[in-house]
Amino acid sequence: MAESKEEVDVLVQRVVKDISSAFKRHPNIDEIGLIQCPEARYNRSPIVLVENKLGVESWCVKFLLPYVHNKLLLYRQRKHWLDREALVDITCTLLLLNPDFTTAWNVRKELLQCGALNPERDLYLSKLALTKFPKSPETWIHRRWVLQHILDQFSSVAQMTEQPVESEHPDAERTLLLSNHLNRLIHQEMKVCSDAACRYPSNYNAWSHRIWVLQHMAKGNIKVFHDELSSVHPWVSMHVSDHSGFHYCQFLLKELITEFSQSSSSASTIFGSSQHWTSTVPSSSHLANDPQYCNCILRQMETLHLSHKIWHCTDSRRHVYYLWHQWTQDQHPCGDGRESELNLLGTNDPGDTRPTCAIHGGNVDRQRHVSVPMEVDGVSFPDRDSKRLRRGILLPNLLTLQNEHIFVNSILDSCCNPEQKNFALAYKKWLDTVISAQS
Repeated sequence: MAESKEEVDVLVQRVVKDISSAFKRHPNIDEIGLIQCPEARYNRSPIVLVENKLGVESWCVKFLLPYVHNKLLLYRQRKHWLDREALVDITCTLLLLNPDFTTAWNVRKELLQCGALNPERDLYLSKLALTKFPKSPETWIHRRWVLQHILDQFSSVAQMTEQPVESEHPDAERTLLLSNHLNRLIHQEMKVCSDAACRYPSNYNAWSHRIWVLQHMAKGNIKVFHDELSSVHPWVSMHVSDHSGFHYCQFLLKELITEFSQSSSSASTIFGSSQHWTSTVPSSSHLANDPQYCNCILRQMETLHLSHKIWHCTDSRRHVYYLWHQWTQDQHPCGDGRESELNLLGTNDPGDTRPTCAIHGGNVDRQRHVSVPMEVDGVSFPDRDSKRLRRGILLPNLLTLQNEHIFVNSILDSCCNPEQKNFALAYKKWLDTVISAQS
């Protein structure tokens, strides 16, 4: 064990080099962590790499972290000179151990702006830091900054392609490359956010970042929002106590309704005014006959039906039903002032497996969304204690005010928890005062 200052300096310099060498030899490292080891038992490097997993023995952190921290502060105070390569290595080591150190991220911003650092490399570093610290706010903030920097570069390249040139083929190829790159970035960010949400319950920073990505990188692209709403539903169904997931679904539903209401067979773009990546947007008149959107609404209501004992689900159910009610009122106003009756979950015949949708007397066949069961089985528990979550409980056939009252009354009759009864009574009062007044 090193004791003198000179020995400590030699030790930490070797560890910093070992970390840098590990990333150069194995560029596919996907997770970092600490190995609990109070003392150095062997005369070897404390950096351990096994199957793309990078581990740091805990005994060296008390020497390594103060060293790189002081080195960086001396550099910022202009008391010590470091070249760019040394800055990259020191900030990388420091941020893997303490990603909430804002100064280190600011140094990397400067390196990125002067071209000494690749933005993709910074995204990779922040992704690794989030595997150990999934809620680190400074890491998410820096990640958004890097993404915005990439979007600004895309915008400048897109403006160049608009200028008249002799040949159009290079511009078309460049536009296609930018579009594919942006698609890959969006998919990567969704994956990072999902992993962070699984590692830390109710990870507000991760879900907020996910919303930011959609708002800035996929604005107006309804297909991306549709896919997100479909892909996030299994996660929400398995994490009914995580309010952040329900809030994200509410955001997606609201954005879809807004997009459908504002557009009528128009094209969506991602480069601001430059229409380089377009997708056909269905008109709002076709939304009523869109099984994907209707199923998304119904699946959210079904999830909230299964998890009605969770307190925040009452608020989520209120929000989802309100969006559905507002949209149906706008798209299919009834002459008698009542809600349009949309039979989305089936006919009166219980043996009929083809749901229909009755809209102004017309029947539209629906794709049955409850036909595929989803199970979560407790493998290590006894049979009597095993719990199973199935997406097989049918909602009322009509999403009407009357059926919502039936749902609330069933909860009041069967629930023995006073707190849950208060939530149900509040929801019933909201139905009577808000929805009834608008119907």
